[in-house]
Amino acid sequence: MLRLEKVFQNDDKLFIYFSIILNTFSVLVSLYIFSILENYTIYDLTESELFASSKYFDLAIMITLFFFITSIFFTNKNKYELNFISFLKLVILPLIISVILTFSYFFIINVNFDININFLYLIFLIIFTLFIVKKLSNMSYLYLIESNIIQKNIMLIGNFKDINKILLDKPDLINVYKCCIISDSTDENIRLMRNEIKIPCFKKNEDVRSILEYHSLGQIWILKQDNITDNSLLKLVLRFSVDILIVNLSKENNLSGQELLNGKYLFIKFVTSRFYGVNLFFKILLDKFISLVGLLITLPILAIFSFWIYKEDGFPILFTQYRTGWDGRRFKIFKLRSLKISNLDKTKQATQNDPRLLKIGKFLRRFSIDELPQLLNVFKGDMSIVGPRPHMVEHDIWYSTLFADFLKRHKANPGITGWAQVNGFRGATPESDLMRKRMEHDLWYLNHWTIWLDIYIMIKTFYVIFKHKGD
Repeated sequence: MLRLEKVFQNDDKLFIYFSIILNTFSVLVSLYIFSILENYTIYDLTESELFASSKYFDLAIMITLFFFITSIFFTNKNKYELNFISFLKLVILPLIISVILTFSYFFIINVNFDININFLYLIFLIIFTLFIVKKLSNMSYLYLIESNIIQKNIMLIGNFKDINKILLDKPDLINVYKCCIISDSTDENIRLMRNEIKIPCFKKNEDVRSILEYHSLGQIWILKQDNITDNSLLKLVLRFSVDILIVNLSKENNLSGQELLNGKYLFIKFVTSRFYGVNLFFKILLDKFISLVGLLITLPILAIFSFWIYKEDGFPILFTQYRTGWDGRRFKIFKLRSLKISNLDKTKQATQNDPRLLKIGKFLRRFSIDELPQLLNVFKGDMSIVGPRPHMVEHDIWYSTLFADFLKRHKANPGITGWAQVNGFRGATPESDLMRKRMEHDLWYLNHWTIWLDIYIMIKTFYVIFKHKGD
């Protein structure tokens, strides 16, 4: 529902920032508790004015502020680390620096603070609390891995020897090898290879689109030796929406401090989606908020037009159809039915003066009222408010044979509105050239996406609906 597996697809920054906020809060709470328990009892912990009037108040504010800033500064990696060394480097070191900065600030502004044995007890309490929080954070991180949220479902592509080498290595906990394509397999040896490699194996001429959809893949690793990359392997997968990494198996344990796959292999992010990490998390939260508010506001409108559809043509009120979503995964889309039930052909797009339209149907489509039930799709997580419009599965398959980049539109959740729609490509696409132009706008959006672009498209959508004619 929250698509958290996509949020963590390329980095752990959201979890890292969450742990920093949790650590910062822990420091503040430790200072708060100690400031009261130094002179009072546990029953006085709810008396916040005791904290505000204590000698620790200014100290607590400054240490907490410096700790948060310093922790952000020291966090320069994209992956959350579980080990004790990371606790010393990313938690204790920022705490020490924060204390030094705080007393430096007190010295500059001439504030006296008596350092005694109680202050040492306070530091010990903070360190102990941070240690407990680190343990809880580690447990939470491992739980997210076990729940397949912080995990990468990977397809390996390469020759038999290279794939076997990867599989024999001790993998990172977050890397899950779902299947592989063996480039040097033949009809004669594929059975022997499958017996040795304990994940599903495919040949180069298999239907890659179906493999990606069935295994819910998020990444493809193309394995190479030295600087040699098989371009035919790239061509095999470039037309699809999955992130592609090129892994150099000949170079291990670099000295430059670069991130390594499985802790030993250099790699290049050849193609990656912009939709991951903290920005995607904010997009998801925005989608949930707008869809929930939108459903509550439009409920009377939906009720009125549902009754109108029923009076004119009976049940069903909703039109449902399978569409293609993120990474090619199918979902059921909801719309108010605008076509007569007797002439309902789900594989044929409706046009502006379509004789199949209900009397109310043209009005519904003119102001996009028929799209309102898709707010439920957004709330469920199948769609976003803004994104490439989803097409019928049959249309996706057909147009992917006409346009090489068509399936790249699935690098994000499909949307109720999108960059193509606010630029004039809204409604039916009876000609392939119209679909090509829509595709080009969708790909531009995917390559330039920001939260602010989404907000701009939302605002412009209202202008397009009420100022221009559409289907």
